[in-house]
Amino acid sequence: MERILIADDDAGIRQLLRDFLEDEGYDVTEAETSAEVLSAVSSDGNAPALVLMDVRMPDKSGIDVLRDLSETYGNQLPFIIMTAYGSSSIAIDAMQLGAYDYITKPFDLDEVLLTIRRYFEHQTLKQQVQGLRTQFRDTDPNDYIIGNSAPMQEVYKTIGRVARSDATVLITGETGTGKELVATVLHRNSSYAGGPLVKVNCAALPETLLESELFGHEKGAFTGALNQRKGRFEMAHKGTIFLDEIGEMSLSTQKKLLRVLQEREFERVGGTVSVKVDTRVIAATNKNLAQEVRENRFREDLYYRLNVITIYLPPLRERLDDIPMLVEHFLHKHRYTAGSGPAKITPGAMRMLQEYDWPGNVRELENLIERAVVLAQGTVITEDHITFSSADQRNFVDIAARVRRGATITEVQQEVEKLMLIEALKQVEGDRVAAASLLGLDIGEFQQKLIDYGIPGEVTSMAPY
Repeated sequence: MERILIADDDAGIRQLLRDFLEDEGYDVTEAETSAEVLSAVSSDGNAPALVLMDVRMPDKSGIDVLRDLSETYGNQLPFIIMTAYGSSSIAIDAMQLGAYDYITKPFDLDEVLLTIRRYFEHQTLKQQVQGLRTQFRDTDPNDYIIGNSAPMQEVYKTIGRVARSDATVLITGETGTGKELVATVLHRNSSYAGGPLVKVNCAALPETLLESELFGHEKGAFTGALNQRKGRFEMAHKGTIFLDEIGEMSLSTQKKLLRVLQEREFERVGGTVSVKVDTRVIAATNKNLAQEVRENRFREDLYYRLNVITIYLPPLRERLDDIPMLVEHFLHKHRYTAGSGPAKITPGAMRMLQEYDWPGNVRELENLIERAVVLAQGTVITEDHITFSSADQRNFVDIAARVRRGATITEVQQEVEKLMLIEALKQVEGDRVAAASLLGLDIGEFQQKLIDYGIPGEVTSMAPY
């Protein structure tokens, strides 16, 4: 039985909520002051599972209580804030400090109950995902998902909800975001986990071979078909088939795949006997399949069959806070020699990684770290070892990240100015007079800025800041 602490200086509110929640099966205690809340939450082994707290308390506000606790417990606090002042500033402060949600007074009791139930469901899903990740650590450290950012928490919650289901899943996201890894996680936590996970990259096979690869062929079905051959769907019987880059599949093969999804049977190429299969289908694509349907490159009926449950994987630029954790993982994975310890990375080098926009996503980050470990000979990775390999290297300044870290307008302006100086020199192959003219500066002013920013006179290449 979950225990809920109701914190409000209004005895009538406390009694109303207590009677209502106890009737719903919860164990309820009360607090009249913020000091009592802090004491209860800090109680070893006896802390409430959830605190329902008014923002206006006699000794200290609910926001101040959250602020005090966030310094000790981080930004995931078991609090739902109640307020008669439903201003955006209170809501934003409460959520940023780690509260799960907030409700406004006067409130509907059913709304209160729904919010509480949603919180406990969220906690259950989190525990499932954490157990899932612990399981992977015990097996293969390369087969669990890394990241604690808000976008990835949404991914974990969806995985927790759908893993045990038999429903078809469509994983979307840019190249390099980890779609295959999510498919592996789903399979290992599904009712098909005892069977094989069969992976097919639809983009890697020509159309003439893909159908045979998926569904198999009979002897003599085509030139070179010397024997009967089982396809990937048969191999995945009682397991999972992962169809990567499904947006590359031809319309004719899409038609046959639709039948498998609808009827769980198919014929091998050149065959007439139906083969029945029991397999879970997980598909992935970096394309917008809805747009592909509109442009008649993807079957609408197949799209709706695949799009039962969608998991969107955010690009790395939308979860830059996960980079330190990812870097640590890749430093352990890619050691300089088999017997050496993981390399270290300087704060400056880490800052470069967090200020880049990562068009190649997690895959690009892993390749960069592997290369940097070699360049640093397994010791300490510095800014000199960070080289971005994207074909379209861009001088990218993430304004949102700067604001998050408390950068001033002057600091950001100086950063942009430095990038412009370097880019101007690069475009004119180090000609200072031409570079100054390009930026609308006289040569004396340009020279002084180079000195101020410590920029060498000739710049032939640069890594994005």
